[in-house]
Amino acid sequence: MIPVLVGIFYARVGFSQECSKPSLDGNVLLKHVETLSSDLFEGRFTGSEGGIRAKKYIINQFYSLGVKPLKKDYEQPFVFKKGEKTYKGTNVIGYIKGTLRPHKFVVISAHYDHIGIQKGKIYNGADDNASGVAALFGFAEYFQKSPPKHSVILVAFDAEELGMEGSKYFMENLSISKDAIVANLNMDMISRSDTNELYVVGTSFNDSFKSIVSDFASERLKLVRGHDGYDKKENWVYASDHANFHKKRIPFLYFGVEDHEDYHEHTDDFENIHPEFYIEAVKAIISVFETIDNF
Repeated sequence: MIPVLVGIFYARVGFSQECSKPSLDGNVLLKHVETLSSDLFEGRFTGSEGGIRAKKYIINQFYSLGVKPLKKDYEQPFVFKKGEKTYKGTNVIGYIKGTLRPHKFVVISAHYDHIGIQKGKIYNGADDNASGVAALFGFAEYFQKSPPKHSVILVAFDAEELGMEGSKYFMENLSISKDAIVANLNMDMISRSDTNELYVVGTSFNDSFKSIVSDFASERLKLVRGHDGYDKKENWVYASDHANFHKKRIPFLYFGVEDHEDYHEHTDDFENIHPEFYIEAVKAIISVFETIDNF
């Protein structure tokens, strides 16, 4: 998640008991977070050796989970400049064909880059955003047993920390029609909360999404609508990769937690996430997806 700079559906729908409790292997989820936030990946800075290792890890997981590439391969390379420096980034894009609406898409996203090594210390980014990337694998696992009705694009964006350049490039170079994208679900920092609260941004722009979040019920986790710019909290509408979908008027939901003491610090390590909360958060996000998928 970068520092903060600043409807299509109308039918009211609720959660079914069946879709509100998706089955996931929590231990596998946690292992992915632990691996991606290990020193081996050197903080996953865009274009670094650690970032390239992370890219390869994501591709291997997509392949092993039966996620196909959207085009001829999983990689979407791009180049951009910040000041006088040129960076090379790579988005990793997977695809699951929908069973009933294959020509309509839900894009589920998380950025895999972080801020690398600074002053000799590795910034491992366990919450920001190994947690979101591992959740992409959770979705892929879930789809093996519960194929989606809409086609799904799973995308791990690069260069979010450098100004959301990966998602910007993705949106500017779509291989499908913009109008075919039903929604973007973006995950950035979803693995720790002292209050068991997972914020959902984007409901203020879509009445049906507001109903989905309001209807969600769980004893272990609270989905909280907010940070949309209307509640005296920090405005997260442009805080992560969902911003580039919102700019194109594509409905979005962004899932994230409040900033914590380890945000953008070298102490954002696996040991500091909240495992039970994280597993429940991923299940909740999948439940939200299922409700949208059933529209």
